[in-house]
Amino acid sequence: MPETIRAGILGATGAVGQRFVQALENHPWFEITCLAASEKSAGKKYAKAANWRLESKMPDLVTDMEIVPVDPKKVDADVVFSALPSSFAKTVEAEFAKEGFVVASNASAYRMEKDVPLVVPEVNADHLGLIDVQQDKRGWDGYIVTNPNCSTIIMVPTLKPLMQFGLESVHVATMQAVSGAGYDGVASMAILDNIIPYIGGEEEKMETEPLKLLGEFDGSEVIPADINISASCNRVPVMDGHTAAIWAKMTDNPTPEQVRQAFLNFNPNLGDLPTEPEQVLIVRDEQDRPQPRLDRNMGKGMSITVGRIREGIRYMAMGHNTVRGAAGASVLNAELLHKMGKL
Repeated sequence: MPETIRAGILGATGAVGQRFVQALENHPWFEITCLAASEKSAGKKYAKAANWRLESKMPDLVTDMEIVPVDPKKVDADVVFSALPSSFAKTVEAEFAKEGFVVASNASAYRMEKDVPLVVPEVNADHLGLIDVQQDKRGWDGYIVTNPNCSTIIMVPTLKPLMQFGLESVHVATMQAVSGAGYDGVASMAILDNIIPYIGGEEEKMETEPLKLLGEFDGSEVIPADINISASCNRVPVMDGHTAAIWAKMTDNPTPEQVRQAFLNFNPNLGDLPTEPEQVLIVRDEQDRPQPRLDRNMGKGMSITVGRIREGIRYMAMGHNTVRGAAGASVLNAELLHKMGKL
């Protein structure tokens, strides 16, 4: 394996693309060698094409980098991080995989394909065994690995330690930040002083993706977990940080303290991955935590904070939707692939 892995970003000028740039700045394993975006941006310097909206300064290493078209023949990289819209990703990501690229995708296009790994490293790293199935089936030299929806990824790591108690059903109500819709995704006059009780496609993703993530890989396919999930997803006037109220029913009927200890003891032993936080799950015992403004940047945005664990079992979970829920998740997947010798 090379000491430094060449990394490209597809959809580099958008909100998630900018988070990829931020996540890969000074990364010990990956070096940004290519930025790709739409035809209207291609040929421009990144500083001119990207309307930088993050609180940190645009990294110097990308300001003068020329954007190339989203074309495998134009991209100089070993692994590409995809922040493409799902409709575009369906075609483009396959083209990159055919040409031998490793595609770490944040798009939803391939998440539920039977031969494509949908992975949260702390939850189901063994599902990366699907890579061999995918390459054999499709005849690709490269492959696609996906991470889940931004709200799913905040909930599922809290469900993993509950599996030991015989998890049967989950009800979840989300309060999702506006950044999840992109900069122009929700008009200010629609969301200010308001809550929008519908996010297109979100509830379906939250009800299906966890079943694959928590399922069992038998060597050829993933057997979905036998859990009933019901979701209600809402957009709220918060900039960053998705919050979820979760009700979990388990056959063993654990106490709140047993659940709290399960969260505290959750240790996937991935501390050697640069993006992995010291604590995946942070437990807050205060009555009014977690809160997005106070807790979303825990673990550099990669930790998930849980609290209000009550009889029932009922609890709150909150995480940064564009870091843990998007770019950071794809980077963590790629780090795991590198650790496993698959890059």
